[in-house]
Amino acid sequence: MAKQALIEQRPWLLLSVAAATAFYFLSDNPVFEGTWGLAAKGASVGLLALYVLLRVPQGKHRTDGLLLAAALAVAAAGDVAIELDFLIGGAFFAVAHVVAVALYLRNRHKRPSPVQKLIGASLLVGTPLVSWLLSGDAQIAVYAAFLGAMAAAAWMSHYPRYRVGSGAVLFVLSDWLIFARMGPFDLEPAPTLLIWPLYYAGQLMIATGIVQCLRGEQPVR
Repeated sequence: MAKQALIEQRPWLLLSVAAATAFYFLSDNPVFEGTWGLAAKGASVGLLALYVLLRVPQGKHRTDGLLLAAALAVAAAGDVAIELDFLIGGAFFAVAHVVAVALYLRNRHKRPSPVQKLIGASLLVGTPLVSWLLSGDAQIAVYAAFLGAMAAAAWMSHYPRYRVGSGAVLFVLSDWLIFARMGPFDLEPAPTLLIWPLYYAGQLMIATGIVQCLRGEQPVR
């Protein structure tokens, strides 16, 4: 019964998961390379943006839904662009992080605990620092400052940390594995196996966690 309701009410979410799974397992297949692979990669998070637009009701939370959908849509564009040009893809993601920060700052936790503040500060400062240590590239550190701001703002928001905050942390971990490929640390096979699952799982957790809050299905803190 619950499975049938999921299929009827959230088909775009299911299609997103299917596209992400197909990209992960078939991206090395010669038949799937090129256009089909790019389409599956872009659709994975792009369909999450569509899911958000369709699930967030009209009303006082609509602006938050639009911001979330915009952040996901720009990230989906970044997923495709980064396959063609790394710098352009990174620019798309930086914009997506700025939009996400705007969303989280609109929804700050009113009484964050000392531990929450400490973790938020660690994400803000530690994300670009670790990114620079892994890659040895100052440009990566600049991008990672946007990434760290997004993760810190997500952690400091009133959205559930075990869903939205943790999803943002998974996003950071995924990017760290990308940056490790550029520097002196050989972490293989972890980057090959985990970059995409960590990234997509993070985006999925963020999207579904916030949507549930905006629909009143999950209490905010």
